[in-house]
Amino acid sequence: MASGARAPGPEDSVRTVSPGRRGEKGVPAPTGDSVAVGTLKSAASPVRAVVASPRPAKGKAGREAARRRLQLLPASQAEGRGEGAEEDEEPLLSVPEEDEEEAQPLPPVCVSPMRGMWRDEKVALYCDEMLQGRKAEDADEAMSKYLSEKLKLKDKWLGVWKTNPELFFVKYEEASIPFVGILVEVTCKPCQSSSSCFKVTVSVAEPFSSNIANIPRNLVNEILEELEHSVPLLEVYPVEVQDSDIHDIALALEVVRFFYDFLWRDWDDEESCENYTALIEERINLWCDIQDGTIPGPIAQRFKKTLEKYKNKRVELIEYQSNIKEDPSAAEAVECWKKYYEIVMLCGLLKMWEDLRLRVHGPFFPRILRRRKGKRDFGKTITHIVAKVMTTDMVKDLSSDTLLQQHDDLDLALDSCYSGDTVVIFPGEYQAVNLALLTDDIIIKGVGKREEIMITSEPSHDSFVVSKADNVKLMHLSLIQQGTVDGIVVVESGHMTLENCILKCEGTGVCVLTGAALTITDSEITGAQGAGVELYPGSIAILERNEIHHCNNLRTTDNSKSTLGGVNMKVLPAPKLKMTNNHIYNNNGYGVSILQPTEQFFIVAEEALNKGAASGDKKDDSMLSRVMQNLNLEMNNNKIEANLKGDIRIVTS
Repeated sequence: MASGARAPGPEDSVRTVSPGRRGEKGVPAPTGDSVAVGTLKSAASPVRAVVASPRPAKGKAGREAARRRLQLLPASQAEGRGEGAEEDEEPLLSVPEEDEEEAQPLPPVCVSPMRGMWRDEKVALYCDEMLQGRKAEDADEAMSKYLSEKLKLKDKWLGVWKTNPELFFVKYEEASIPFVGILVEVTCKPCQSSSSCFKVTVSVAEPFSSNIANIPRNLVNEILEELEHSVPLLEVYPVEVQDSDIHDIALALEVVRFFYDFLWRDWDDEESCENYTALIEERINLWCDIQDGTIPGPIAQRFKKTLEKYKNKRVELIEYQSNIKEDPSAAEAVECWKKYYEIVMLCGLLKMWEDLRLRVHGPFFPRILRRRKGKRDFGKTITHIVAKVMTTDMVKDLSSDTLLQQHDDLDLALDSCYSGDTVVIFPGEYQAVNLALLTDDIIIKGVGKREEIMITSEPSHDSFVVSKADNVKLMHLSLIQQGTVDGIVVVESGHMTLENCILKCEGTGVCVLTGAALTITDSEITGAQGAGVELYPGSIAILERNEIHHCNNLRTTDNSKSTLGGVNMKVLPAPKLKMTNNHIYNNNGYGVSILQPTEQFFIVAEEALNKGAASGDKKDDSMLSRVMQNLNLEMNNNKIEANLKGDIRIVTS
């Protein structure tokens, strides 16, 4: 690239974030209630060691110079100051005097009313009431108008200002101090523009209160003076024990925070969108699916990491551009374009998550990338022996005309297979990336105790076992999922049989996608983050003599809201399920959950649906019978017990 080439600027795709938007560098979203003072003081007093003492320089210029040092001085320099410091400079780190005023604990803030909102209520609020068909570029104005109306209820109130610790500390541990909280009196002035309503005037309230007991009050006053006592409204959280109008303001603030934290994307007003409210509805559905466990915890965590990475890369590009004072050099232009295309790639991945058609199943990455081999040219099948060494005793039960190949690597054996082949695995521990690329009809079976034939996933890959073949069998094996977040076994199409296997899940359980079929017999499924077996609309499954237990061990979602457990079915069109002699127990959700859309797909009594269909309730037996008949659901002699929320439940999404 020529030295005069223009590096991509904010006008290309990356714009600075407006003052009212959340997620800017240096202004993290507060994480809940104030940090307990006792916790900070008891942990070797990390706060007392690093509280920054304001320099005595007088005038605005002196204060700004001191604040720049407090914010930008690298920790290594701060620690090393002393020997090389000039005599007339005071140290940046000091411990407050003993007679200084100690801050009182913060009062409780208003509980977030958003937590109790249903999915439909959120859609109605944002799409119907606030946006009302507006385009993305008008979203700021819509948020401002909504806030303006609520702020008219009360012009003065008390709140906790939660801000970035960088304003007060040279060095700090994020885990110990996620934010600095100060009790302030808020004064709301009439809004003059779409963005000005996101700023309010604040002053330190009495009694002086903070989540950090020994923060100097004069430092707080000085910082506020530099900010001209004007702070972002979204950083202020109304406190309890005020009148009802304050609760309405608290709800309005939470509504706007939720919009900028979870629903707004930086590219929204840079691209044309024919129906912006429909896009917001998709994002609300995505957020709700993450919260209620429909998208399992590990997969949801990957989405959050992708979103966070996108935001960080965007800030990196903006900062890099701002440091280019003149026309960029060739190296600078290349670096700008590199950062720009990283952002474009991450933006594309996030858009995939937001499109329900692309989010039919978890990570939605193309998993099967190789063609079906079919039969060998000479029509013979081969038995592949997987063991470090092969002895005659290993093959004594095979017929004399069996064609054999020996491999010490399971991946090599799978890569050598054609349709009709058999892979025989002897005791040991193996890894095989090619288990995620099953396109040919093969049998994979262990010889010996299933507990001794352990196949572990490759943690750096998304998928473990994925089949797109007409007929694949896995027999007498232990599948141990490590790191991968897709289903431990995913049947994308065709039919798969699992016989006498142990499935120790870490991500999702067994997933049968639309149009695919699965048979599981004499197997054990445990530890799934979502359901042990998840059936998508139009799938088929036969479960016989299996144990499904300790599933729905969600790590990142609210267990109280999740319904997934042993077996989960999504209907419309309905999957077909036959369950015989299974033991489904100790799951954190329901033993069997049937997820139907909001529209009444089944002809059942509304009051029964509202109460659920817990097994053992006699008046619900007839409803369950009709539901199972509609679903082609056949259940015989199953033992479903000790599941946290109940045995069988019909759930309306």
